[in-house]
Amino acid sequence: MTTALQPAPPPSLPLLRLTLAPHRSMPRPIDGAWWPRSYDLLAELPGLLGGLPPAWGHITRVTVNGSKWSAAPGRILVCNQVVRLSRTVTATAPDTVVLLAPGRGRWDLLVVPPDTAEQAAKPLMAAAADGHA
Repeated sequence: MTTALQPAPPPSLPLLRLTLAPHRSMPRPIDGAWWPRSYDLLAELPGLLGGLPPAWGHITRVTVNGSKWSAAPGRILVCNQVVRLSRTVTATAPDTVVLLAPGRGRWDLLVVPPDTAEQAAKPLMAAAADGHA
């Protein structure tokens, strides 16, 4: 008797830890929160951009805090689209990522540090979704 080997199931992708504030006509300082699993921008950014609402359009530029994120090239290819990466070291928004889509807008997301415990991260994510972060 022979047994057929079953192919291993594909590895499941980790869930995107992202909360977004409801769309409003008035701008707000934070549009949501993102809780990445690492500070490796090349590993984390495709999941983030792939999980954004289609209404946000194609994100062409991403700005992150250069002191926190690992080094990255000036641009990367995400979903067959070029995304320019900028790093800043300004103290005005050290824990945010800025997303720009021409003709659609700018979105600022609070970045919850990857090593934050779930118990501490949940209130931060909820506050950002309410636009109060």
